[in-house]
Amino acid sequence: MSRRTLCVWFPDWPLADETSERPVMVVAGRRVVAATRAARERGVEVGMSRREAEGLCPEARIRPRDPGEETRRFEAVVELLEEVVPRVEVAEPGLAFVPVGGAVRYYGGERQVADVMTGKIAGFGVVHVAVADGPFAAYWAARTAPPGEPRVVDDTDRFLASLDVSVLLDGRPDSESLVATFHWLGVTTLGRLRDLPRPAVASRFGLRGLEAHRLSSGEDRLLNPRLIPPEVAVAFELEDPITSLEQIGFLARKAASKLIERLRGEGVAPHQVRIEMTTADGEVRSRVWRSLDPMTERAVVDRVWWQLRAWLDSNDRGGITRLVLDPSDLSDEGRQGSLLDEGSGKLAAHRALTRAQGLVGPDRVLRAELQGGRLPAERVLWCRWGEEPPAPERDPEAPWPGATPSPAPALVPPEPVPLEVEWEGGVPSRIRLGTRWEPVAWWSGPWRTTGRWWKGEGPVDRYQLVTSAGAFLCVVSDGRAYLAGVYD
Repeated sequence: MSRRTLCVWFPDWPLADETSERPVMVVAGRRVVAATRAARERGVEVGMSRREAEGLCPEARIRPRDPGEETRRFEAVVELLEEVVPRVEVAEPGLAFVPVGGAVRYYGGERQVADVMTGKIAGFGVVHVAVADGPFAAYWAARTAPPGEPRVVDDTDRFLASLDVSVLLDGRPDSESLVATFHWLGVTTLGRLRDLPRPAVASRFGLRGLEAHRLSSGEDRLLNPRLIPPEVAVAFELEDPITSLEQIGFLARKAASKLIERLRGEGVAPHQVRIEMTTADGEVRSRVWRSLDPMTERAVVDRVWWQLRAWLDSNDRGGITRLVLDPSDLSDEGRQGSLLDEGSGKLAAHRALTRAQGLVGPDRVLRAELQGGRLPAERVLWCRWGEEPPAPERDPEAPWPGATPSPAPALVPPEPVPLEVEWEGGVPSRIRLGTRWEPVAWWSGPWRTTGRWWKGEGPVDRYQLVTSAGAFLCVVSDGRAYLAGVYD
């Protein structure tokens, strides 16, 4: 099967319906996801924190992101793309991928296919179109293509090798720390990352590092394709057509829950889900949604809800009488879920922690929130389970120059523990662990942090020490060494 993929990307799709000439920003969480030209002229950039953007452009109007409305508007674009290739995969509103193998034989070349698609959707705003091997490369080719001028990448390996490792950022905190560590190690491009031994990257950075290495090597996603189990698709036949948004929401949750329950029994999760709807007058409509990570139940619910809302808002066909969710591209690998991830375990975890809080007291069951700081212990803000966290003492989005480099320690004592370290010529040579001395095999540092002199705090030097018994974060203050963290 051909890997050649065409990417269609509207960078300002959340603002495609905006007609105001004043500065407008669309915000999701704490980040700016779109900004009008007037806002960008004042220094606002996509990905910037809301606080920083409002400081640059305080007069801007803030709009919360509405994926349902964006999907409804994007449906018209997808329908035009399907006139050229009837296999469009939607990643999110404003971003779609199209396999172009079959269309190339009909239109005579990839450039011709890209030109035809660009011409069809040119009236919907600024659009970037590109063709490359796989969705990841096609997306970044589109990001670097001039607006309205399709780009065809013939040598995908060479193109990926030239990209900065910052392209691996995708809004996840672990991506930010991973990219920062790569830069710190001098691995600045995907080409340099690709040249590293994969086992070494996996050992040092775990699953996220392995995924990054595979992407840099042109392997599009971190997955182990599995055969689709028989009868895994979920279908709902409705006696009475549903037309209200409340009914659609209930149906989406029920269908997604049943689908994920079936897949969970097989030990797999989908990277793609085909949503098929049959209307009361017999029309059948289908759309494929794609995700880089295996989809959770919440992710499936959102996509079903957005798609059904878009279809019903754009066509009055008397309601929905049948819904089918058909997963594909199944994987038994993916991001490790945490205790409180979306899923069947979330409610059970909540009940267990609430019960524990009733047994040992509210101050003995705590949860951690991120705040600013340079030492690992400073970056944790503790609050009672079930209560709203207080405002952080230190802004987590501040730059914090001199912060301890990644990766973060796995264990951090509440207070630094005295640690015996022997030095030879200013270099750590061995440390005492219990009753034995362990030689230092590798070390890095020192990183100096200047204390708050107005409060009597002196400078602190930090070292990362590696021994045969493990790796440790050591801080040295006033000539004394302390254990500040243990690495896993």
